[in-house]
Amino acid sequence: MFETISISTDLRGVATLTLSRPEKHNAMSAQMIAELRQAAVQLGETNDVRVVVLTGAGKSFCAGGDLGWMQAQMAADPDTRFVEARKLAEMLNALNTLPKPLIGALQGNAFGGGVGMAAVCDVAIGVDSLKMGLTETRLGLIPATIGPYVIARMGEARARRVFMSARLFDAAEAVELGLLARAVPADEMDAAIEAEVQPYLSCAPGAVASAKALVRDLGPRIDDAVIDHTIRALVDRWGTDEAHEGISAFFDKRKPSWNSKV
Repeated sequence: MFETISISTDLRGVATLTLSRPEKHNAMSAQMIAELRQAAVQLGETNDVRVVVLTGAGKSFCAGGDLGWMQAQMAADPDTRFVEARKLAEMLNALNTLPKPLIGALQGNAFGGGVGMAAVCDVAIGVDSLKMGLTETRLGLIPATIGPYVIARMGEARARRVFMSARLFDAAEAVELGLLARAVPADEMDAAIEAEVQPYLSCAPGAVASAKALVRDLGPRIDDAVIDHTIRALVDRWGTDEAHEGISAFFDKRKPSWNSKV
């Protein structure tokens, strides 16, 4: 049914949603974006599913947006860009509002949109060897559609430390920033995720869903107006000279014109 992700569900109703483009470090293509949104709807509507664990196949959790997909948006007309940006935003919103607990199991690095994928989880645990970073500005882009979720998770003050600089940070700092609840050795990851899963299996599923919806309502505002604002911001940025230069430099394997780092 899916080609870029996989879903397996155990007898307890614990579903594991795996990003499955390991050869591309699980970068989000147009197909993966569509499949993730479909999976979020499917898992949300399946009564037998009690908990969802989000993880990645291979060395990386998620490297962010597929640069080939981004390159295609910059070559497209504005209306097409807007449609594609909305698909990304709607996928993130679908995961963020999934009426089941969503537990992130970051078995590897998370960059750009991958940080956003961690931020939409109710709790995220990562291996202590991972690196994270909001790397968009290095490419002339901005963390637009993931922005509301990242800032809701970190708070504005902590977000300002890493939101604009593209600086990479380790698992310990990710915990300090609030992106990860815990960082554990790789051989302890399964046990750490199981410890997060277990409490939900004794809770009323409907009550869990209602409590999650309530905490979201009481948290920072992420409504249609906010989501539309981020879509416009992403579309506008895709059309800039900086974005074209940043993506071109990546594919040409050279430094972009603004990079004066020795």
